[in-house]
Amino acid sequence: MDPFLIRAFAAGIGVAILAAPLGCFVVWQRMAYFGEAVAQASLIGVALGLAFHLDLTASALALSAAMALVLIVLARQALVPLDSLLGLLAHAALALGVIAASLVQGPTVDLLGYLFGDIFAVSTNDLRWVFGGGAIVLVALAYLWQPLLSLAVHEELAAAEGVRRDLVKGAFVVLLALAIAIIIKVVGILLAIAFLIMPAAAARPLSVTPERMAVIAAAIAAFGALAGIQLSVSYDIPGGPAIVLVLAMIAGTSLVGMAVRSGAR
Repeated sequence: MDPFLIRAFAAGIGVAILAAPLGCFVVWQRMAYFGEAVAQASLIGVALGLAFHLDLTASALALSAAMALVLIVLARQALVPLDSLLGLLAHAALALGVIAASLVQGPTVDLLGYLFGDIFAVSTNDLRWVFGGGAIVLVALAYLWQPLLSLAVHEELAAAEGVRRDLVKGAFVVLLALAIAIIIKVVGILLAIAFLIMPAAAARPLSVTPERMAVIAAAIAAFGALAGIQLSVSYDIPGGPAIVLVLAMIAGTSLVGMAVRSGAR
C-alpha cells in the first residue's frame, strides 16, 4: 500500500476517535452552529499562518479558540438571539478568512484545499497533531465527562449541585477548538462540523447510555472515514466530501430506521 494511503487511513481513524465523543456533546447541547462559527474562524488563522510563516494547525487553533471564547462572552447578552449571533459571526469569519487568504503574497493559496480538506496530503507532522493533540483532548474530556453530562441533562440543577458551569463550558469549547483545528486538515473547514455531528446523530438511536453513544459514534466515524477514502480512490472523487457523504448515508439510514420503529409502536 502506498505511504500516502497509509497516512490517510491513519488520519481518518485518528480523527474519528477524536471527533466522536466531542460530537456527542455538540449534539446533546445543540451546539452545531457554535461549532460551525469556530471552524470558519480557523480560516483566518490559516491566512495569518501563511502570511507570517507559522504552523498552520497552530495558527488555526489560536483563532478557533479565540472565536470560541468570544462566543462564550457574547452568549451572555440578551439583545440578539444566540442563533442569529452565531450566524452573523460564522459568515463574517468565513468572509474575512477568504479575503485574508486571497491577500497573502506568494504562491496562490489553495482555498478549496482548506475549505474541503485533502486527506491524501496528510503528512507525518499532521499525524503527530492528530494523535498527539487528539490524546490531549480525549484525556481532558474524560476528566470533564461527568460535569459536562450534568450540564447537558439539566444546567441549572448541575450548577446547584456545585458544577462550575462557566469553567466547564470554557474548557469544553477550548477542547472543541483544538479538535476542529485538527479535523480541518482531514475534511476541511466547511465539513469539519459535519464530521462531528453525523456520527453522533447516527449513533443516538442505537444507544441507551451516553458512553455507549460515544463508542458507537467512534466506530461509525472510523468506518465512514475508511469507506470514504476507499470510495475516493475507486472513483477519483475528493476525499473529504466522500467521507462526509458516507457518514450522511449512515446517519440518514439510522434516523429513518428510528422513525420507522417509532411509527410501528
